[in-house]
Amino acid sequence: MLNGKTALVTGSTSGIGLGIAKALARQGAHIVLNGFGDVDSPRAEVLAAGRHAGVRVSHHGADMSRPAEIEALMAHAAAEFGRVDILVNNAGIQHVAPVQDFPPEKWDAILAINLTSAFHTTRLALPAMLEANWGRVINVASVHGLVASAQKSAYVAAKHGIVGLTKVTALETATTGVTCNAICPGWVLTPLVQKQVDARAEQHGVSDEEARRLLLGEKEPSMQFTTPEELGELAVFFCSPAGNNVRGVAWNMDGGWVAQ
Repeated sequence: MLNGKTALVTGSTSGIGLGIAKALARQGAHIVLNGFGDVDSPRAEVLAAGRHAGVRVSHHGADMSRPAEIEALMAHAAAEFGRVDILVNNAGIQHVAPVQDFPPEKWDAILAINLTSAFHTTRLALPAMLEANWGRVINVASVHGLVASAQKSAYVAAKHGIVGLTKVTALETATTGVTCNAICPGWVLTPLVQKQVDARAEQHGVSDEEARRLLLGEKEPSMQFTTPEELGELAVFFCSPAGNNVRGVAWNMDGGWVAQ
């Protein structure tokens, strides 16, 4: 379905980003990975997912808090594959503290990586998408782009901002073949969330399994984690012909969190 297309997924060396990259590769898209840490393992996973389609995989380690590095990432993708057809803004970090105790430098870092980076990648990707009259911008927001939780001021502010950016981008491209939508996951068992599980296990003196149950029980009626694979399939839907007129939505996959 996506043969000949190129997808750039930020923050894609693990977790949700890797799941989305693999799903797009299975549909035949070449992939530009971005992220820190081990690169060989995720690259191998994405290559395996797209092997039947002869998918190529590249990596660029841009720090998504630095505009100059984001520009280098986008230039790398264009040089390697011609242009970015599918942009998935997924990079994100988290810090938990009450507003009065929230370190200003953590606020700045979260806003830079979780929100501002998506502005920079989008502004740089749109010209080629508009010229081709086809493109997909998929912003990985969060259920926290729709509702709030205590002690997550920067994250909630950034994710609400991503939903707003999604809507504006969708309106500005509404008469074109370019669409922009947001995915809003509930709990996904990524390394980021596992840290919160570990903290809860330590705080309450309970097992990992019980800590997971406590975490889910507070917010997610389904009592199950959304998976990176499920989120990847939603991204594939946005890229399919069925998604041609899906524009500016904030689509929650949250086990009923926001329905409460």
